[in-house]
Amino acid sequence: MSEQKKSHDPAFGAASGDGWRSAALLVGLLVAVYMVSQFIRNSIGVIGPDLAREFDLDANALSLLSSIFFLSFALVQIPLGIAIDGYGPKASMLATAAIMVGGLALFAVAPDYRWLLAARIVLGLGCSSFLMAPLAIYSARFPPQQFATMVGVQIGGGNLGTLLSTAPLAVASAAIGWRGSFLVIAAAAALVSVAVMFLVDDRRSREALAGRPRDTPTELLLGVREATRVPFFWPIFLMQAVSYSSFAAVLGLWGGPWLTHVYGYDLAGRGNLLFWMSLSQIVGLFAWGVSDRLFGSYRIPAMIGGAAAIGLLGLAALVGISVPFLLPFLLAYGFAFATTPLLTAQGRSLFPPRLLGRGLTLINIGSMGGVFAQQALTGLVIGLFEPMIVDGARIYPEIAYRAVFALLGVEMVLAMGAYAFFGRRFLENK
Repeated sequence: MSEQKKSHDPAFGAASGDGWRSAALLVGLLVAVYMVSQFIRNSIGVIGPDLAREFDLDANALSLLSSIFFLSFALVQIPLGIAIDGYGPKASMLATAAIMVGGLALFAVAPDYRWLLAARIVLGLGCSSFLMAPLAIYSARFPPQQFATMVGVQIGGGNLGTLLSTAPLAVASAAIGWRGSFLVIAAAAALVSVAVMFLVDDRRSREALAGRPRDTPTELLLGVREATRVPFFWPIFLMQAVSYSSFAAVLGLWGGPWLTHVYGYDLAGRGNLLFWMSLSQIVGLFAWGVSDRLFGSYRIPAMIGGAAAIGLLGLAALVGISVPFLLPFLLAYGFAFATTPLLTAQGRSLFPPRLLGRGLTLINIGSMGGVFAQQALTGLVIGLFEPMIVDGARIYPEIAYRAVFALLGVEMVLAMGAYAFFGRRFLENK
């Protein structure tokens, strides 16, 4: 096992003898609440064309509607990390869960575009803790060598919510409308939040907090700066920002319009294709989550996935994807961009226990802030091309979407270069 996999976390000991049932209940509930977050963040990809038609939205307005969620999510990560390290992960989750339920209800009844934007901002705040807080609980509950696997379980299981935002959302929207669908999700989210309140046990996390001196508010803030100075933090931050946002730009925003404008798919058709892309990502999350044990490294499999992603982006940008190859392309795309567990676990291995919450949330700023920037930037790129107006809807040409894939490819090349170069220097200096 390489040096980069050694944990600085001896205080966070091995998983306990509470039994597999309590562990399964804990993981099941934490995955369930993360499913809601994943549904919310990716839902615009399927219902986007319907929202654009109902509210007369162009590409920039639609990209802002999707990306504003990620901006508010990212902006709250630093105070969230301070809250996790200072007050515990479960308390942080419950505070944000109430905000999330209110945001879902607001989105469902929004009368115009401004209210939709406001609801997405609230939802970003409300969903902000549902990955980092569970990871803090897992870090206290399970051995360090299992952390990458647990990240894969949390993200992979949570991405069942992404599946719900594809074909199932398309079916539900056709049956009861997108507003009715979001009201149903709001009710489900409330039930899951209550279950987390009464059934999730985070005693180990609270005991770890109680076992070390309580930082002052100033020390908590200074710890944020200290976490950014940990060696190899920034290459991981950049790699996470570009890789996850490149996946989210397709699944969560432009996949639906691309499939409709270029290939003529309707709501059900684009929902089905994006469903398979999402399913492939879930498989990839579990597979990449255990690949560190096979390779004895986080970095090597992360670079393999990154190289595959660059190849797929180059293919879509330079050659284009014909209809018979759409499904294989989307399956490969979802799998290649599923290296998040590796990068998150590698980031976690860099931080001492007292900086864990702040370190993980800083890396998550890379993921979510990257999605905001990516979706806003790709919206500007598509907006450079003149759309056709068909039955009141704006239809963008294929070249606009090829330009998006080209942009994502250039970004991935730059991120991979930094990750490979500085990663090699980091290992040499250990």
